Amino acid sequence: MLDLLVVGDANPDVLVFGAPGTPAYGQAETLVEQGVLALGGSAAIVAHGAARLGLTVGLAAMVGRDAAGDFVLDELKSAGVDISGCVRHPDLPTALTVCLNRAGGDRAILTAQGCLAAFGPEHVPEVAARHVHSASYFLQPRLAAGLPEVFRTARGSGATTSLDTNDDPSGEWALHPDLLGQCTFVLPNQAEAVALTGAVDPLPVLAAAGPVPVVKAGADGCVALQGEERITARLPAVAPVDTVGAGDSFDAGFLAGWLHERDLRAAMALGAAAGALSTRGAGGVATQPSLAEAVGLARNAEITSTQSA
Repeated sequence: MLDLLVVGDANPDVLVFGAPGTPAYGQAETLVEQGVLALGGSAAIVAHGAARLGLTVGLAAMVGRDAAGDFVLDELKSAGVDISGCVRHPDLPTALTVCLNRAGGDRAILTAQGCLAAFGPEHVPEVAARHVHSASYFLQPRLAAGLPEVFRTARGSGATTSLDTNDDPSGEWALHPDLLGQCTFVLPNQAEAVALTGAVDPLPVLAAAGPVPVVKAGADGCVALQGEERITARLPAVAPVDTVGAGDSFDAGFLAGWLHERDLRAAMALGAAAGALSTRGAGGVATQPSLAEAVGLARNAEITSTQSA
């Protein structure tokens, strides 16, 4: 049995550092500080990070029959991720993301979807797993339509489930009406949580649909609502080199903490630690921590709780 099955996107990231706010067109060549080729796709980064943290992990995703697909699968396999659930589209290319990073941590993200939209629930293998997590909901409409049933089946087999929607390029933020009710956890960042709910305080709205919401707040850690208890986890400040994939590494740490201890506070602390440590280098996976590193930093977490009004 797998500890974790991750369902979603996998693609290379091309990370460009020192990009101008508006690149010069007219066939002008602009020199930048650095360029990095890295494993990308939120689901792939979660799977990679969870394997680094000692979980047995499988990934269900779609890539093309191209060099980009080879790169993605090689990176995952070398990290110990079971890629037997990954399928290769015979015609469409692997998705590709270009991140234009500016000083201060802001970035523009340009994604060519490739075969992402062709990935559907029929491609998710029937494997035993203790937990099933899905990412990049809005980039995969066929998967999105069938995801409630994927989660329902997993829960029927005794698994817990989680969703990280990531960004919605359309700006509509419309989830399948049955989806949140099939989630044990929902793991958005603050901006995503507000967009999903339209509420200044999104936690009660998300919790009312069924899951325990755990909202990522960057350097401020994370906050969750479990019943009437609002729980916050914060770590000492870490100076980031690159925040690409930090939220996905948080997910990996949170899920590792949950599966190791079944304790929400411990999971939040380990998630915050894994996310923070992933920012030590360029790209989403290069500096993802080992379990010992993440546990060491998580010990410094400040956990507070209040009763929700």
